[in-house]
Amino acid sequence: MGITRRNFTAGLVGFGLVGCTTGGGGVAAPARASGLPADLRPSFNAGYDTWVANFKKRASGSGISDATLRAGFRGAGYLSGVVKRDRNQVEFKRTLEDYLSIAASDERVAKGRAAFARHRATLNALESQYGVDAEIICAIWGLESFFGERRGDVPVISATSTLAYDGRRGAFFEKQLVAALKIIQNGDIPASKMTGSWAGAMGHTQFIPTSYQAFAVDFTGDGRRDIWSEDPTDALASTAAYLKRNGWTRGTRWGGELGNGAPAGSTLQPQKGGPKFSVTSNFRVIKRYNNSDSYAIGVGHLADRIGGAGPLKGKFPPDANGLTKDDRVALQRKLTAKGFDTGGADGVLGPKSKAAISAYQKARGLPVTGEPSVALLRSL
Repeated sequence: MGITRRNFTAGLVGFGLVGCTTGGGGVAAPARASGLPADLRPSFNAGYDTWVANFKKRASGSGISDATLRAGFRGAGYLSGVVKRDRNQVEFKRTLEDYLSIAASDERVAKGRAAFARHRATLNALESQYGVDAEIICAIWGLESFFGERRGDVPVISATSTLAYDGRRGAFFEKQLVAALKIIQNGDIPASKMTGSWAGAMGHTQFIPTSYQAFAVDFTGDGRRDIWSEDPTDALASTAAYLKRNGWTRGTRWGGELGNGAPAGSTLQPQKGGPKFSVTSNFRVIKRYNNSDSYAIGVGHLADRIGGAGPLKGKFPPDANGLTKDDRVALQRKLTAKGFDTGGADGVLGPKSKAAISAYQKARGLPVTGEPSVALLRSL
């Protein structure tokens, strides 16, 4: 992977858009290992067992000790659910408006401000040492794991070995598996506690094993680069180190909404008819963490909101169904009030909202489409 996480993750664990633990951006408590679904627990697979035996021979040649291999694979096994999730990924094409409705929701902003207040001294120390804005570090934490609430509980050795064996991206995941074993061998984390997303991204800010090797730092000075524990210090420091080494410019903002105090930079309009942004070189550095304009704007805007700024001033156009965000929020609220739960009223019409629409249409004897419309809103 070199020095970038770009194009790696299936999704963001904490963001919940296309990620490993949630599917709609809602808030969920992290699943514990004992509570993992059956398909994310080891199951017998003869082909996998043969592959592991051969891998261990190769790993010994990569400097991994027999003791590490025994510890790493103790209790590990084939996870059918990892393969299923890897093969069934959907390329979500959300509008920027929907993306920001989740990335900078009122709840995420409030949690971000509270998390920033709790860890202000650490974040300010990181800004001083690495030059990366404290709010940016905090915002990445918020998008990657919902400020530590969703770090992932899938055993990393099982996940990466399953994906290496499966072969779709076998060479890449074998590299991640070797890196994970070396992390264990280095003493940073016991094998039994090395958990993450189903695709092997780990800790508060979702580092893959090779990125951990390249960038993780021991900011607490306890001799371990611990991105997994309740204390997020090393994870936040590792993120700051990552951004610095990828070219972050101290004292330069990421950008901002054009005409709303944004710094000079390149102009960007990700959604036709929506707000325009002026972005700087640091915007492109954020994209080294996740190669998406929406992600980088999400990080920047959430950082601004954590720092006390208000919502965007520009408006987005109605969607393809002729509904504005206010219309979609009203639709969700009215459906919920009538007993058809949409899972919240954020204006993002995901699977739960569409299921509620279908249930309402069926109950009223209407054609069941599951699709929102101006007429449906009026009927409510």
